[in-house]
Amino acid sequence: MKTAHTRAFAAALLVLASATAHADTSDVSSSGFTITYAMVVDAEPQKVWQAFTQLPKWWNNAHSWSGQASNMTLDASAGSCWCEQWTVAGAPASAVHGRVLLALPGSALRLQAWLGPLQEQPVAGVLTFGTARREGATRLRVTYRVAGAPEAGLDKLAPAVDGVIGEQAKRLKAFIETGKPD
Repeated sequence: MKTAHTRAFAAALLVLASATAHADTSDVSSSGFTITYAMVVDAEPQKVWQAFTQLPKWWNNAHSWSGQASNMTLDASAGSCWCEQWTVAGAPASAVHGRVLLALPGSALRLQAWLGPLQEQPVAGVLTFGTARREGATRLRVTYRVAGAPEAGLDKLAPAVDGVIGEQAKRLKAFIETGKPD
């Protein structure tokens, strides 16, 4: 069942990737890639920071194990978990999406993150949400760096992951500016 779920999730990622604008995806190889989305948002850095920490309100339900982003929790303090809890056939189920590495209110939230099909791969991922005020505008930057063993075939997964990260960055921007992710 786990393998079938992972294959279905990977297939959904590939479909999404083909329909989503791409970011600056660099250093793509079988052993890693870096995805960066940068944009201007109509909000002060503190409001952007608060939105980072409300991840269940803007993350797409389709990119959760339970199908409900509201089952996710994120405590924005070092060592804390970006976790998901739900029930399957009356029994508790759970997943760790990431661990907080750095929390700088108004500036950056960095997580060690294993998203979707990357969770079962021999890889490490670092997801950073950063904000800064420059030239009178607030800039939002979402970066996901993934590295692992060459046999992980990360070059094949990079386009799909790019699509998912891009979708979440777009939803985050919309949530920051309108209070709604769509």
